[in-house]
Amino acid sequence: MASLPFLSPSNIILSHKYQLLFPAKRRDSVITNVATQPPPILLSPDKDLTTHVAWTSVRQERWEGDLLVQGQIPLWLKGTYLRNGPGLWHIGNYNFRHLFDGYATLVKLHFENGRLIAGHRQIESDAYKAAKQNKKLCYREFSEVPKPDNFLAYIGEMANLFSGASLTDNANTGVVRLGDGRVVCLTETQKGSIIIDPDTLDTIGKFEYSDSLGGLIHSAHPIVTESEFLTLLPDLLKPGYLVVRMEAGSNERKVIGRVDCRGGPAAGWVHSFPVTEHYVIVPEMPLRYCAQNLLKAEPTPLYKFEWHPHSKAFVHVVCKASGNIVTSVEVPLFVTFHFINAYEERDQEGRVTAVIADCCEHNADTTILDKLRLQNLRSSMDVDVLPDARVGRFRIPLDGSPEGILEAALDPNEHGRGMDMCSINPSFLGIKYRYAYACGAQRPCNFPNTLTKIDLVNKKAKNWYQEGAVPSEPFFVARPGATLEDDGVVISMISEKNGDGFALLLDGITFEEIARAKFPYGLPYGLHGCWVPA
Repeated sequence: MASLPFLSPSNIILSHKYQLLFPAKRRDSVITNVATQPPPILLSPDKDLTTHVAWTSVRQERWEGDLLVQGQIPLWLKGTYLRNGPGLWHIGNYNFRHLFDGYATLVKLHFENGRLIAGHRQIESDAYKAAKQNKKLCYREFSEVPKPDNFLAYIGEMANLFSGASLTDNANTGVVRLGDGRVVCLTETQKGSIIIDPDTLDTIGKFEYSDSLGGLIHSAHPIVTESEFLTLLPDLLKPGYLVVRMEAGSNERKVIGRVDCRGGPAAGWVHSFPVTEHYVIVPEMPLRYCAQNLLKAEPTPLYKFEWHPHSKAFVHVVCKASGNIVTSVEVPLFVTFHFINAYEERDQEGRVTAVIADCCEHNADTTILDKLRLQNLRSSMDVDVLPDARVGRFRIPLDGSPEGILEAALDPNEHGRGMDMCSINPSFLGIKYRYAYACGAQRPCNFPNTLTKIDLVNKKAKNWYQEGAVPSEPFFVARPGATLEDDGVVISMISEKNGDGFALLLDGITFEEIARAKFPYGLPYGLHGCWVPA
């Protein structure tokens, strides 16, 4: 394979290296009851056999079995990695249009004493169960709207939209473990908060918020720790955001404070947001919610949003303790799905002078949303149409200055000008950190196709790549007792071009492959995950 300028031979781990490390005759961890033959297909996948398995519907509703491990799973790795994401993109003969429309498929990797037990199951949301029963779309998904049978049905559907009844509860975006041990799958609608059993993957029921805060949507990525759950509730009537906290063991959200938007006709999309030790960072993107687009039966290029560059972009800093707005600054236009982390910058006397917030930033290019249409993802992987992205670093001064800075934290060519689906060592949440793990790019490509370890101090990246593979979010699990930030393993699930797939473990420090385990069949692409310790 020809070398590329942004991937030096010293820091890219090629698939042939795996063959040298783990020849076929070697079996470091052999499991006796291994699923070697694919089970029968119960859910009809897309009929085009040339489509990459990452973008085809899951083969069946559920499966579980031991996997044959090649390499060495660290014996200290004990627990379950859960990954959520849209995995079923059709109902009957009707195919969905966008990556975010698919019904949620929950996947688990259970690690114990060097063994690996895997499984997957559909989350039994009301939207999924209704679609199965009626063999048609029954709730509004990201870009899909049910087709009313007649005018009266259309009027009723409009009423249900304003009440929230017709919005989906398809919890296909994230999965979090709350401080009290409950595991909840999430999407951007508040009704799409669903409790699952992390061992069996059974759907237990709705996570019902016991407060009276109302609203229809929230950030799909709350900040969850052992003690609390922080999230943002966009206000679509009076543009702004409620900053709310829920204590571990509680279902009641309490308001910390409110931020009013400084520009535009509506609140900006807040798919995620960062926190520091003392502050909640509220981003106000010019990619704003749009009620008019929400009403349309056919998707627009920006779906439920509108781009308002003249409304400008802002970042607000809210004190966790008092709820007061510490500062509100204008920043350059930006587009991001995912913030990586944030921390407080201090002077020599220990006074906080600024907040640093890092994100996967798409150079203020909104076309990334439309590039995630399944039609685009199922096109040739050899066409270089993936929009550029970088580690965008905000510097938000706390000295009363009206403007903040946004710039690249390192040369984007280090990770192929692709950057999304990030994770860090959770012990460094909200404090100064050095390493991030994400999906990058080896071009040409139409989707992120590498795993990358970002060193924000040396401003370098190490990249894992396998030709034709589509990796999911790299998830970092720290080694118990570790003192180094990157001492642990990175877990990802890989979908291969030939229709196969495997679980992958990389060493957190060297970013070298240490183990992989083949699934009985390739799984569709997934989004976000969490770790449930044994």
